[in-house]
Amino acid sequence: MTRLLEPPPGRKVFELTFEPTPADIDANGHVNNVVYLRWAQDMGTSHWLSLAPPEAEAAWAWIALRHEVDYRRELKLGETCHGRTWVAEAAQGPRFDRFIRLDHETGQMCAQIKTTWVLIEKATGRPRRVPDWVTEMFS
Repeated sequence: MTRLLEPPPGRKVFELTFEPTPADIDANGHVNNVVYLRWAQDMGTSHWLSLAPPEAEAAWAWIALRHEVDYRRELKLGETCHGRTWVAEAAQGPRFDRFIRLDHETGQMCAQIKTTWVLIEKATGRPRRVPDWVTEMFS
């Protein structure tokens, strides 16, 4: 990714705030790269759970297929990270792209992530085309 990720006008944005713990800090004194991926996973699943009705949660699950991360600014212990996430305008079969910005409390971007998720039918464990109602729910 070379361009900075920003949600399109009118797109629903889900937000979470993260505060690194001592276990999140690596030998270089800042948040480890793996922690950013954990936060991306947390944002994706929390976003789904905040919108999905109980019957959808019971029937469907999302699995991460791919993560693409740009790291821009280190985040240290005692600092706060504000996360924003939104999804692509449309799904591609069972795949749905998600975009995440993790910004330092000053507004500087720490990382941006494009991640692709696949919708799974829990009863079969198989990927399924993303229904229109899911796209509408996220939009």
